Amino acid sequence: MNKRYDSAIKEKALEAVKNGTPVSQVCQEQGLNSKTIYYWLRQQADNTGTSNLEIARLRKENQELKEIIGLFALEKKRAEKNTKSS
Repeated sequence: MNKRYDSAIKEKALEAVKNGTPVSQVCQEQGLNSKTIYYWLRQQADNTGTSNLEIARLRKENQELKEIIGLFALEKKRAEKNTKSS
């Protein structure tokens, strides 16, 4: 027997997952089964077959890479400044 969920609960859960909250955490907070959330995510897959979960994972990875690049740029700038001062 399939349990029906209010659309507000579904939207809140999917939004949390899209923003990087682990599915397991959303399940605990919302009292949902992980299979239900993954089913909802598969339903929302775009026409390329990329699920929202995959898109969220890629966004998080992209942000992490931007931070790493920023750190390297900062280190390079500091190194250039130190060589000019010497």
